[in-house]
Amino acid sequence: MKIITESEVTNADVKEILEGMEKKKELKYEQKNVLSMLRKLAKSTPENIRKLVEELKGMERLREKQIVAIANFLPEDKDDLRVVLHKEYAAFTPEEIDKILEIVRNNI
Repeated sequence: MKIITESEVTNADVKEILEGMEKKKELKYEQKNVLSMLRKLAKSTPENIRKLVEELKGMERLREKQIVAIANFLPEDKDDLRVVLHKEYAAFTPEEIDKILEIVRNNI
């Protein structure tokens, strides 16, 4: 297998990719398991997740990896966001934290 490009993708994107593959051919065992889990854990629609990602990209200090983690976890409060951002949490101002949580709330 040759890797052409590599990028971070949200769980919603993975779910859509696997559902598209499922229509064309039989999924492998691991793919079926992943798709099953993603269907159970889906908290929002792919459209809402895409909109969330685009809004979060407007915040200069967030990196793509952090944006995808936020989109996958959908933190509801500061404690949840602290878990998602790990060490980087302290680098954000309280206003930035509130803005991130507001964006998440508006796109769920």
